[in-house]
Amino acid sequence: MGIFDKIKHAIFGEAKAAEPVAAGAPTTEPAQAPASPSAAPSPAPAAPAPQSKPVATATAPGTATVDIVPILDAAVKKSGQKLDWRRSIVDLMKAVGMDASLPERKELAAELGYTGDTNDSAKMNMWLHKALMKRLSENGGKVPADLLD
Repeated sequence: MGIFDKIKHAIFGEAKAAEPVAAGAPTTEPAQAPASPSAAPSPAPAAPAPQSKPVATATAPGTATVDIVPILDAAVKKSGQKLDWRRSIVDLMKAVGMDASLPERKELAAELGYTGDTNDSAKMNMWLHKALMKRLSENGGKVPADLLD
């Protein structure tokens, strides 16, 4: 598992953990009640929606968007540190309980396709934060517009 996947899992973890439960419920119900064909299709579409809505907002059938702001704000509060995840890749990584060392950030930069000088950590960090926000957005994260430019 790469650094990006670890960050994504740390942010989306609760939302993704709820999906198998929601998906598992309708599979079990129709298997238990095959004698009633009209009743079996009805619970399948209805069951996943109420279970997934508290965690994620559905944008299209089969697609859910996870709002990263409350998740990361809660992670910062839980950390007990003064972290600015909206502007700092280091603070974002710390908020989700990851190692934010330079080697880890260099590895993340390689994963995300950074072509600049990794020894210029300030420039790399700014690029990493923007690239991470974009990639989270592409992978189902609801990212504020001001963080996507």
